[in-house]
Amino acid sequence: MRPITAAVIAALFPTLLVVACDRSGGPSAASQAAPEVGVLTVQPRSVVITTALPGRTAPTLIAEVRPQVTGIIQRRAFEEGTVVKAGSTLYRIDPATYEAAYQNSRAAVAKATATVENSRRNLERTKELVAIKFVSQQAFDDAAATLRQNEADLEAAKAAAETARINLGYTNVVAPISGRTGRSTVTVGALVTANQQTALVSIQQLDPIYVDVTQSATEALGLKRAMASGELKRVTGEAARVKLLFEDGSTYAHEGMLQFSDVTVDASTGAITLRALFPNPEGLLLPNMYVRAVIEEGVRERALVVPQQAVTRDAKGQAVAMVVGTDDKVAPRVLQANRTIGADWLIDGGLHAGDRVIVEGLQRARPGASVRAVEVANGGPSPQPGAAATSGAAAAPAAAAKSTKP
Repeated sequence: MRPITAAVIAALFPTLLVVACDRSGGPSAASQAAPEVGVLTVQPRSVVITTALPGRTAPTLIAEVRPQVTGIIQRRAFEEGTVVKAGSTLYRIDPATYEAAYQNSRAAVAKATATVENSRRNLERTKELVAIKFVSQQAFDDAAATLRQNEADLEAAKAAAETARINLGYTNVVAPISGRTGRSTVTVGALVTANQQTALVSIQQLDPIYVDVTQSATEALGLKRAMASGELKRVTGEAARVKLLFEDGSTYAHEGMLQFSDVTVDASTGAITLRALFPNPEGLLLPNMYVRAVIEEGVRERALVVPQQAVTRDAKGQAVAMVVGTDDKVAPRVLQANRTIGADWLIDGGLHAGDRVIVEGLQRARPGASVRAVEVANGGPSPQPGAAATSGAAAAPAAAAKSTKP
């Protein structure tokens, strides 16, 4: 009897062991439990659509100062690289010959004035003599013609005097605009000629300053269509606001406004030029500096966005997100995601409001598998009773505390 009992017990022992393990929640039960994933329920919201475009800075005004008369430079009245006001003196050209020419022209005006006065009195006397028939009508006509000729000579003398006065004024070379001066190309004692090819100095107005950027004509056309269809709306009724990024990635402190869009497409690049105006009180922006302008194109009122960590790429390069359905099973979705907004992807297609996108635990989500979805909040899983923190700063203190245990 004992051998039979021992054989029966030996045959039933594996079954009893499996049942015992199932009841105790051992490894078999754990392998069958649905893995937990963090999901974000997609809801439409209003987002500002921006575009970052490369560009360079340009002065709002630029003047190349050249002499308008010939002469020797007597004095330079500015320091290179400083800001000058419009009308302030930059150079002084030797005025001696121009002062003499002006005095000569004034004397010519005085002479012509005296001649006109004499001709006018002569005409009056001739008129009286014609009345008593002492002289002929021809004499009167000749006197009248002489007066008109002398009056014309007087006007010519006055014009010559004005020209001489202007040339004398040109010996004082002044700043045509307010701005920052560059390097002076001449020194005291140099001979300069009127309207010479080489500029004496250049002045650039840098506050405010332009930023010229280029945009693809295709993108500009798409933006206009989105505006016309109502997909995008202007942020404000004013010009679009623009932010600026330096080449090192830092942000410029002041905000600019879009001024105009060129109406001509560059045949070689297929791009159009956009111009924005920025204040530059600190002088940080210099001409021809490379920058990136972030332009507010408009507002999409019912946009769908998902965190970037929720989107992967398949073998074809398509954007894919894992979605938890109403049956708590995972299904892949191919998305249309062409631009980012901060840390999120802007979704143009493939998702709908109310979809639950997996943002945490993607490594545990397999297409068709059942999962336990936990809604995330503020970029991490919602706290659950008894659940350990798995992301961000919450996990680090727990690990640190564990490492300090004896």
